Amino acid sequence: MKDYQSVADEVAEEIRSGSLRPGDRLPPQREFARQHGIANSTATRVYQELARRGLTVGEVGRGTFVRAASARSGASAPALTEPAVGRIDLELNYPAVPEQSALLAEGLGGLLRPDTLGYALRPVGASGLPAVQESAADTLARGDWRPDPARILFAGNGRQAISAVITALVAPGGRLGVEELTYPVIKAVAARLGITLVPLAMDDAGLIPQAVVEAHAVAPLHAVYVQPRLHNPLSLTMPEQRVEQLAETLRRLGLPAVEDAVWAFLRDELPPLAAYAPERTVLIDSLSKRIAPGLTLGFAVAPTDLTSEIAATLGSGGWAPMRFALEAAHRWQQNGTVKKLVAAKQREAAARQGIAARHLTGFAVQTDPRSYHCWWQLPRPWRADTFVAAAARHGIGVVPAAAFTIDGNHAPNAVRLGLASPQLDVLSQALGTLVDLARSAPEDLVTS
Repeated sequence: MKDYQSVADEVAEEIRSGSLRPGDRLPPQREFARQHGIANSTATRVYQELARRGLTVGEVGRGTFVRAASARSGASAPALTEPAVGRIDLELNYPAVPEQSALLAEGLGGLLRPDTLGYALRPVGASGLPAVQESAADTLARGDWRPDPARILFAGNGRQAISAVITALVAPGGRLGVEELTYPVIKAVAARLGITLVPLAMDDAGLIPQAVVEAHAVAPLHAVYVQPRLHNPLSLTMPEQRVEQLAETLRRLGLPAVEDAVWAFLRDELPPLAAYAPERTVLIDSLSKRIAPGLTLGFAVAPTDLTSEIAATLGSGGWAPMRFALEAAHRWQQNGTVKKLVAAKQREAAARQGIAARHLTGFAVQTDPRSYHCWWQLPRPWRADTFVAAAARHGIGVVPAAAFTIDGNHAPNAVRLGLASPQLDVLSQALGTLVDLARSAPEDLVTS
Protein backbone atom coordinates (compact mmCIF):
# COMPACT_ATOMS: atom_id res chain seq x y z
CA MET A 1 0.00 0.00 0.00
CA LYS A 2 1.19 3.53 -0.75
CA ASP A 3 2.63 5.55 2.11
CA TYR A 4 1.32 9.04 2.84
CA GLN A 5 4.55 10.77 1.71
CA SER A 6 4.42 9.32 -1.80
CA VAL A 7 0.75 10.23 -2.19
CA ALA A 8 1.47 13.75 -0.96
CA ASP A 9 4.29 13.93 -3.53
CA GLU A 10 1.81 12.99 -6.28
CA VAL A 11 -0.59 15.75 -5.28
CA ALA A 12 2.28 18.22 -4.99
CA GLU A 13 3.30 17.36 -8.55
CA GLU A 14 -0.27 18.01 -9.77
CA ILE A 15 -0.14 21.43 -8.10
CA ARG A 16 3.29 22.15 -9.55
CA SER A 17 2.24 21.20 -13.07
CA GLY A 18 -0.95 23.22 -12.91
CA SER A 19 -3.33 20.26 -13.00
CA LEU A 20 -4.54 21.51 -9.64
CA ARG A 21 -4.89 25.29 -9.60
CA PRO A 22 -4.91 27.77 -6.69
CA GLY A 23 -8.39 27.76 -5.18
CA ASP A 24 -9.24 24.22 -6.40
CA ARG A 25 -11.00 22.16 -3.76
CA LEU A 26 -9.65 18.72 -2.89
CA PRO A 27 -12.23 15.95 -2.40
CA PRO A 28 -13.34 14.97 1.11
CA GLN A 29 -10.79 12.71 2.76
CA ARG A 30 -12.91 9.55 2.47
CA GLU A 31 -13.41 10.12 -1.24
CA PHE A 32 -9.70 10.92 -1.64
CA ALA A 33 -8.84 7.65 0.11
CA ARG A 34 -11.06 5.66 -2.28
CA GLN A 35 -9.58 7.43 -5.33
CA HIS A 36 -6.01 6.61 -4.29
CA GLY A 37 -6.64 3.18 -2.79
CA ILE A 38 -5.40 4.13 0.66
CA ALA A 39 -6.81 3.96 4.19
CA ASN A 40 -8.76 6.88 5.59
CA SER A 41 -6.07 7.38 8.22
CA THR A 42 -3.44 7.62 5.45
CA ALA A 43 -5.57 10.19 3.62
CA THR A 44 -5.68 12.24 6.81
CA ARG A 45 -1.87 12.20 7.01
CA VAL A 46 -1.63 13.19 3.31
CA TYR A 47 -3.80 16.25 3.93
CA GLN A 48 -1.75 17.15 6.99
CA GLU A 49 1.48 16.80 4.98
CA LEU A 50 0.15 19.02 2.15
CA ALA A 51 -0.82 21.69 4.69
CA ARG A 52 2.60 21.40 6.37
CA ARG A 53 4.27 22.05 2.99
CA GLY A 54 2.13 25.15 2.56
CA LEU A 55 0.38 23.72 -0.51
CA THR A 56 -3.17 23.62 0.87
CA VAL A 57 -5.35 25.37 3.40
CA GLY A 58 -8.23 23.77 5.33
CA GLU A 59 -11.42 25.63 6.21
CA VAL A 60 -13.95 24.20 8.64
CA GLY A 61 -17.26 23.53 6.93
CA ARG A 62 -15.85 24.14 3.44
CA GLY A 63 -13.04 21.66 2.85
CA THR A 64 -9.40 21.72 1.77
CA PHE A 65 -8.21 24.05 -1.00
CA VAL A 66 -5.05 24.47 -3.04
CA ARG A 67 -3.29 27.48 -1.67
CA ALA A 68 -2.72 30.49 -3.93
CA ALA A 69 0.74 31.11 -5.41
CA SER A 70 2.15 27.67 -4.76
CA ALA A 71 5.75 27.15 -5.81
CA ARG A 72 6.41 25.94 -9.35
CA SER A 73 9.84 24.47 -9.91
CA GLY A 74 11.34 25.29 -13.25
CA ALA A 75 9.34 28.52 -13.56
CA SER A 76 11.08 31.60 -14.83
CA ALA A 77 12.75 33.88 -12.33
CA PRO A 78 10.36 36.37 -10.70
CA ALA A 79 10.31 39.97 -11.76
CA LEU A 80 11.87 42.60 -9.53
CA THR A 81 8.57 43.49 -7.87
CA GLU A 82 7.01 40.02 -7.87
CA PRO A 83 6.09 38.78 -4.38
CA ALA A 84 7.89 35.92 -2.73
CA VAL A 85 6.85 32.38 -3.61
CA GLY A 86 3.90 31.25 -1.50
CA ARG A 87 2.30 34.67 -1.16
CA ILE A 88 0.59 37.02 -3.61
CA ASP A 89 1.30 40.62 -2.68
CA LEU A 90 -1.53 43.03 -3.38
CA GLU A 91 -0.16 45.38 -0.70
CA LEU A 92 3.07 46.82 -2.12
CA ASN A 93 2.45 48.42 -5.48
CA TYR A 94 5.50 48.88 -7.73
CA PRO A 95 4.78 48.59 -11.47
CA ALA A 96 7.19 46.67 -13.67
CA VAL A 97 7.03 45.86 -17.38
CA PRO A 98 8.87 43.14 -19.32
CA GLU A 99 11.10 45.53 -21.26
CA GLN A 100 12.09 47.49 -18.15
CA SER A 101 15.45 45.87 -17.33
CA ALA A 102 16.72 45.98 -20.92
CA LEU A 103 15.83 49.65 -21.30
CA LEU A 104 17.44 50.60 -18.01
CA ALA A 105 20.60 48.60 -18.74
CA GLU A 106 21.00 50.32 -22.11
CA GLY A 107 20.85 53.72 -20.48
CA LEU A 108 23.46 52.80 -17.87
CA GLY A 109 26.07 51.53 -20.30
CA GLY A 110 28.12 54.71 -20.58
CA LEU A 111 27.80 55.41 -16.86
CA LEU A 112 29.64 52.20 -15.96
CA ARG A 113 32.93 53.14 -17.63
CA PRO A 114 35.63 53.66 -14.97
CA ASP A 115 36.08 57.37 -15.72
CA THR A 116 32.38 58.27 -15.63
CA LEU A 117 31.63 55.93 -12.76
CA GLY A 118 34.24 57.61 -10.59
CA TYR A 119 32.57 60.95 -11.25
CA ALA A 120 29.09 59.52 -10.59
CA LEU A 121 30.14 58.25 -7.16
CA ARG A 122 31.11 61.67 -5.82
CA PRO A 123 28.83 63.36 -3.27
CA VAL A 124 26.27 65.92 -4.44
CA GLY A 125 23.89 68.35 -2.76
CA ALA A 126 20.10 68.62 -2.81
CA SER A 127 20.19 70.97 -5.80
CA GLY A 128 21.92 68.31 -7.84
CA LEU A 129 23.45 69.56 -11.09
CA PRO A 130 22.05 72.14 -13.56
CA ALA A 131 21.94 69.65 -16.43
CA VAL A 132 20.08 67.15 -14.25
CA GLN A 133 17.63 69.84 -13.13
CA GLU A 134 16.88 70.52 -16.81
CA SER A 135 16.26 66.86 -17.61
CA ALA A 136 14.23 66.45 -14.40
CA ALA A 137 12.00 69.30 -15.53
CA ASP A 138 11.29 67.29 -18.69
CA THR A 139 10.59 64.17 -16.64
CA LEU A 140 8.13 66.00 -14.39
CA ALA A 141 6.38 68.01 -17.13
CA ARG A 142 2.65 67.25 -17.45
CA GLY A 143 -0.04 68.79 -19.60
CA ASP A 144 1.14 72.26 -20.53
CA TRP A 145 3.17 72.60 -17.30
CA ARG A 146 6.95 72.30 -17.00
CA PRO A 147 8.61 73.28 -13.73
CA ASP A 148 11.34 75.88 -13.49
CA PRO A 149 14.52 73.73 -13.34
CA ALA A 150 16.09 76.05 -10.77
CA ARG A 151 13.29 75.21 -8.33
CA ILE A 152 13.85 71.44 -8.47
CA LEU A 153 15.49 69.80 -5.47
CA PHE A 154 16.45 66.14 -5.12
CA ALA A 155 16.16 63.55 -2.35
CA GLY A 156 17.13 59.91 -2.05
CA ASN A 157 13.53 58.88 -2.66
CA GLY A 158 9.99 60.22 -2.56
CA ARG A 159 9.43 59.45 1.11
CA GLN A 160 12.53 61.41 2.05
CA ALA A 161 11.32 64.32 -0.05
CA ILE A 162 7.97 64.25 1.79
CA SER A 163 9.68 64.11 5.19
CA ALA A 164 11.98 67.00 4.35
CA VAL A 165 9.21 69.23 3.00
CA ILE A 166 6.88 68.59 5.94
CA THR A 167 9.76 69.21 8.35
CA ALA A 168 10.41 72.55 6.64
CA LEU A 169 6.75 73.60 6.58
CA VAL A 170 5.32 72.35 9.88
CA ALA A 171 7.01 72.84 13.24
CA PRO A 172 6.68 70.22 16.01
CA GLY A 173 3.24 70.54 17.53
CA GLY A 174 1.85 72.02 14.31
CA ARG A 175 -1.19 70.88 12.35
CA LEU A 176 -1.09 69.29 8.91
CA GLY A 177 -4.34 68.91 7.00
CA VAL A 178 -4.66 65.64 5.07
CA GLU A 179 -7.41 63.98 3.07
CA GLU A 180 -9.56 61.78 5.31
CA LEU A 181 -8.13 58.77 3.47
CA THR A 182 -4.42 59.36 2.96
CA TYR A 183 -1.06 57.79 2.17
CA PRO A 184 -0.11 55.72 5.28
CA VAL A 185 3.51 56.95 5.35
CA ILE A 186 2.22 60.41 6.26
CA LYS A 187 1.04 59.03 9.61
CA ALA A 188 4.52 57.71 10.40
CA VAL A 189 6.17 60.97 9.33
CA ALA A 190 3.79 63.02 11.47
CA ALA A 191 4.32 60.81 14.52
CA ARG A 192 8.09 61.10 14.20
CA LEU A 193 7.94 64.89 13.84
CA GLY A 194 5.36 65.47 16.59
CA ILE A 195 2.79 66.84 14.11
CA THR A 196 -0.98 66.55 14.47
CA LEU A 197 -2.79 65.29 11.38
CA VAL A 198 -6.19 66.86 10.71
CA PRO A 199 -8.48 64.77 8.47
CA LEU A 200 -10.25 66.78 5.76
CA ALA A 201 -13.53 65.71 4.18
CA MET A 202 -13.63 64.40 0.62
CA ASP A 203 -16.31 63.76 -1.98
CA ASP A 204 -16.33 62.15 -5.42
CA ALA A 205 -14.15 64.98 -6.76
CA GLY A 206 -11.50 64.63 -4.04
CA LEU A 207 -10.56 66.98 -1.22
CA ILE A 208 -13.30 69.55 -0.48
CA PRO A 209 -11.78 73.08 -0.31
CA GLN A 210 -14.39 74.21 2.21
CA ALA A 211 -13.16 71.46 4.54
CA VAL A 212 -9.77 73.19 4.54
CA VAL A 213 -11.42 76.51 5.40
CA GLU A 214 -13.40 74.99 8.26
CA ALA A 215 -10.46 73.08 9.76
CA HIS A 216 -8.28 76.20 9.56
CA ALA A 217 -10.96 78.19 11.38
CA VAL A 218 -11.04 75.75 14.29
CA ALA A 219 -7.26 75.98 14.79
CA PRO A 220 -4.71 77.21 12.25
CA LEU A 221 -3.32 74.66 9.85
CA HIS A 222 0.32 75.02 8.88
CA ALA A 223 0.09 73.13 5.58
CA VAL A 224 -2.07 70.72 3.60
CA TYR A 225 -0.94 67.39 2.13
CA VAL A 226 -2.97 66.38 -0.93
CA GLN A 227 -2.97 63.90 -3.83
CA PRO A 228 -4.94 65.59 -6.64
CA ARG A 229 -4.19 63.03 -9.38
CA LEU A 230 -4.88 59.29 -8.96
CA HIS A 231 -5.28 59.52 -5.23
CA ASN A 232 -3.98 56.62 -3.15
CA PRO A 233 -6.10 54.64 -2.22
CA LEU A 234 -9.22 55.96 -4.02
CA SER A 235 -7.77 56.57 -7.51
CA LEU A 236 -9.69 59.87 -7.61
CA THR A 237 -8.54 62.64 -9.92
CA MET A 238 -9.71 66.17 -9.17
CA PRO A 239 -11.54 67.87 -12.05
CA GLU A 240 -10.09 71.17 -13.21
CA GLN A 241 -12.71 73.25 -11.41
CA ARG A 242 -11.94 71.57 -8.08
CA VAL A 243 -8.20 72.11 -8.54
CA GLU A 244 -8.84 75.79 -9.25
CA GLN A 245 -11.03 76.07 -6.14
CA LEU A 246 -8.36 74.44 -3.98
CA ALA A 247 -5.67 76.72 -5.40
CA GLU A 248 -7.80 79.80 -4.63
CA THR A 249 -8.46 78.52 -1.10
CA LEU A 250 -4.73 78.06 -0.44
CA ARG A 251 -4.02 81.61 -1.67
CA ARG A 252 -6.82 83.11 0.40
CA LEU A 253 -5.73 81.33 3.60
CA GLY A 254 -2.01 81.77 2.93
CA LEU A 255 -1.47 78.03 3.32
CA PRO A 256 1.23 75.96 1.62
CA ALA A 257 0.32 72.62 0.07
CA VAL A 258 2.42 69.49 -0.30
CA GLU A 259 1.27 67.89 -3.56
CA ASP A 260 2.08 64.18 -3.83
CA ALA A 261 2.34 63.44 -7.56
CA VAL A 262 3.96 60.00 -7.42
CA TRP A 263 1.15 58.32 -9.41
CA ALA A 264 0.36 61.31 -11.61
CA PHE A 265 2.60 60.14 -14.47
CA LEU A 266 -0.25 57.81 -15.38
CA ARG A 267 -2.36 60.90 -16.13
CA ASP A 268 0.37 62.92 -17.82
CA GLU A 269 -2.13 64.94 -19.85
CA LEU A 270 -3.20 66.77 -16.68
CA PRO A 271 -1.23 69.63 -15.10
CA PRO A 272 -0.62 69.47 -11.34
CA LEU A 273 -1.97 71.70 -8.58
CA ALA A 274 1.46 73.35 -8.70
CA ALA A 275 0.51 74.78 -12.09
CA TYR A 276 -2.50 76.54 -10.53
CA ALA A 277 -0.84 77.76 -7.32
CA PRO A 278 2.94 77.66 -7.90
CA GLU A 279 3.63 80.15 -5.12
CA ARG A 280 1.80 77.98 -2.54
CA THR A 281 2.62 74.41 -3.65
CA VAL A 282 5.57 72.09 -3.15
CA LEU A 283 5.24 69.22 -5.61
CA ILE A 284 6.69 65.85 -4.57
CA ASP A 285 7.48 63.10 -7.05
CA SER A 286 9.89 60.19 -7.47
CA LEU A 287 11.15 57.57 -9.90
CA SER A 288 10.00 54.56 -7.85
CA LYS A 289 6.78 54.05 -9.81
CA ARG A 290 7.91 55.49 -13.17
CA ILE A 291 11.21 53.61 -13.30
CA ALA A 292 11.93 51.03 -10.58
CA PRO A 293 11.97 50.89 -6.78
CA GLY A 294 15.56 49.70 -6.53
CA LEU A 295 17.23 52.80 -7.98
CA THR A 296 15.00 55.71 -7.13
CA LEU A 297 15.20 59.45 -6.78
CA GLY A 298 12.90 61.94 -5.07
CA PHE A 299 11.96 65.39 -6.39
CA ALA A 300 10.67 68.49 -4.64
CA VAL A 301 9.58 71.41 -6.83
CA ALA A 302 9.39 74.30 -4.38
CA PRO A 303 8.32 77.94 -4.53
CA THR A 304 11.33 80.23 -4.78
CA ASP A 305 11.01 81.50 -1.21
CA LEU A 306 11.08 77.93 0.19
CA THR A 307 13.83 76.43 -1.95
CA SER A 308 16.75 77.27 0.36
CA GLU A 309 14.96 76.11 3.50
CA ILE A 310 13.91 72.78 1.99
CA ALA A 311 17.40 72.24 0.54
CA ALA A 312 18.90 72.82 3.98
CA THR A 313 16.43 70.36 5.52
CA LEU A 314 17.31 67.73 2.93
CA GLY A 315 20.98 68.15 3.74
CA SER A 316 20.66 68.19 7.53
CA GLY A 317 18.28 65.22 7.53
CA GLY A 318 20.64 63.06 5.50
CA TRP A 319 18.07 62.97 2.69
CA ALA A 320 20.22 64.34 -0.13
CA PRO A 321 20.40 62.17 -3.28
CA MET A 322 23.15 59.92 -4.61
CA ARG A 323 24.95 61.40 -7.60
CA PHE A 324 24.80 57.97 -9.29
CA ALA A 325 20.98 58.10 -9.21
CA LEU A 326 21.04 61.66 -10.58
CA GLU A 327 23.30 60.64 -13.44
CA ALA A 328 21.24 57.56 -14.22
CA ALA A 329 17.98 59.55 -14.21
CA HIS A 330 19.54 62.17 -16.48
CA ARG A 331 20.67 59.55 -19.00
CA TRP A 332 17.32 57.74 -18.94
CA GLN A 333 15.52 61.00 -19.66
CA GLN A 334 17.94 62.01 -22.40
CA ASN A 335 17.81 58.71 -24.30
CA GLY A 336 14.04 58.35 -24.13
CA THR A 337 13.92 55.52 -21.58
CA VAL A 338 11.64 57.43 -19.20
CA LYS A 339 9.16 58.19 -21.98
CA LYS A 340 9.12 54.56 -23.12
CA LEU A 341 8.64 53.21 -19.60
CA VAL A 342 5.85 55.66 -18.81
CA ALA A 343 3.98 54.64 -21.97
CA ALA A 344 4.53 50.94 -21.21
CA LYS A 345 3.33 51.30 -17.62
CA GLN A 346 0.27 53.22 -18.72
CA ARG A 347 -0.62 50.33 -21.05
CA GLU A 348 0.13 47.82 -18.30
CA ALA A 349 -2.14 49.64 -15.85
CA ALA A 350 -4.99 49.46 -18.36
CA ALA A 351 -4.43 45.71 -18.83
CA ARG A 352 -4.46 45.08 -15.09
CA GLN A 353 -7.58 47.19 -14.65
CA GLY A 354 -9.21 45.06 -17.32
CA ILE A 355 -8.48 41.93 -15.30
CA ALA A 356 -9.82 43.58 -12.14
CA ALA A 357 -12.99 44.71 -13.92
CA ARG A 358 -13.73 41.19 -15.13
CA HIS A 359 -13.44 39.74 -11.64
CA LEU A 360 -14.98 42.56 -9.60
CA THR A 361 -18.03 43.34 -11.73
CA GLY A 362 -21.08 43.64 -9.49
CA PHE A 363 -19.12 44.77 -6.43
CA ALA A 364 -18.75 48.32 -5.11
CA VAL A 365 -15.31 49.18 -6.50
CA GLN A 366 -13.83 52.66 -6.91
CA THR A 367 -10.90 53.02 -9.31
CA ASP A 368 -9.69 54.57 -12.54
CA PRO A 369 -8.90 52.63 -15.72
CA ARG A 370 -5.40 54.18 -15.64
CA SER A 371 -4.68 53.38 -11.99
CA TYR A 372 -2.68 50.56 -10.43
CA HIS A 373 -4.99 50.13 -7.46
CA CYS A 374 -8.67 49.57 -6.58
CA TRP A 375 -10.72 50.54 -3.55
CA TRP A 376 -13.16 47.74 -2.75
CA GLN A 377 -16.14 48.38 -0.47
CA LEU A 378 -16.70 44.90 0.92
CA PRO A 379 -20.15 43.30 0.82
CA ARG A 380 -21.95 42.71 4.08
CA PRO A 381 -21.42 41.13 6.53
CA TRP A 382 -17.69 41.28 5.86
CA ARG A 383 -15.47 43.57 7.94
CA ALA A 384 -12.15 44.74 6.54
CA ASP A 385 -10.11 43.14 9.33
CA THR A 386 -11.71 39.72 8.98
CA PHE A 387 -11.45 39.85 5.18
CA VAL A 388 -7.75 40.71 5.35
CA ALA A 389 -7.19 37.79 7.74
CA ALA A 390 -9.17 35.42 5.51
CA ALA A 391 -7.27 36.57 2.41
CA ALA A 392 -3.99 35.99 4.24
CA ARG A 393 -5.01 32.39 4.91
CA HIS A 394 -5.22 32.00 1.15
CA GLY A 395 -1.75 33.50 0.76
CA ILE A 396 -2.96 36.89 -0.50
CA GLY A 397 -2.01 40.21 1.09
CA VAL A 398 -4.38 43.19 0.85
CA VAL A 399 -4.46 46.49 2.75
CA PRO A 400 -7.37 47.32 5.10
CA ALA A 401 -9.01 50.74 5.03
CA ALA A 402 -7.74 51.48 8.55
CA ALA A 403 -4.21 51.86 7.14
CA PHE A 404 -5.36 54.99 5.28
CA THR A 405 -7.39 56.67 8.02
CA ILE A 406 -6.19 58.97 10.79
CA ASP A 407 -8.46 57.24 13.29
CA GLY A 408 -8.52 53.53 12.53
CA ASN A 409 -11.61 53.08 14.71
CA HIS A 410 -13.75 54.83 12.09
CA ALA A 411 -12.44 53.09 8.99
CA PRO A 412 -14.87 51.95 6.29
CA ASN A 413 -15.29 48.26 5.51
CA ALA A 414 -13.03 48.42 2.50
CA VAL A 415 -9.65 47.21 1.28
CA ARG A 416 -7.15 48.52 -1.23
CA LEU A 417 -6.02 46.10 -3.89
CA GLY A 418 -2.61 46.89 -5.36
CA LEU A 419 -2.57 45.52 -8.91
CA ALA A 420 1.03 46.19 -9.89
CA SER A 421 3.20 43.51 -8.32
CA PRO A 422 2.00 40.02 -9.40
CA GLN A 423 2.34 38.63 -12.90
CA LEU A 424 -0.91 38.92 -14.88
CA ASP A 425 -1.98 35.29 -14.52
CA VAL A 426 -1.23 35.32 -10.79
CA LEU A 427 -3.17 38.56 -10.38
CA SER A 428 -6.18 37.00 -12.08
CA GLN A 429 -5.99 33.92 -9.85
CA ALA A 430 -5.72 36.06 -6.72
CA LEU A 431 -8.68 38.26 -7.64
CA GLY A 432 -10.75 35.17 -8.43
CA THR A 433 -9.93 33.77 -5.00
CA LEU A 434 -10.82 37.06 -3.30
CA VAL A 435 -14.15 37.25 -5.13
CA ASP A 436 -15.02 33.70 -4.04
CA LEU A 437 -14.07 34.71 -0.53
CA ALA A 438 -16.26 37.83 -0.62
CA ARG A 439 -19.24 35.77 -1.74
CA SER A 440 -18.87 33.37 1.17
CA ALA A 441 -19.92 33.93 4.77
CA PRO A 442 -17.22 35.12 7.20
CA GLU A 443 -18.30 32.68 9.91
CA ASP A 444 -17.42 29.81 7.57
CA LEU A 445 -13.79 30.86 7.44
CA VAL A 446 -12.56 29.83 10.86
CA THR A 447 -9.59 27.56 10.37
CA SER A 448 -9.26 24.27 12.22
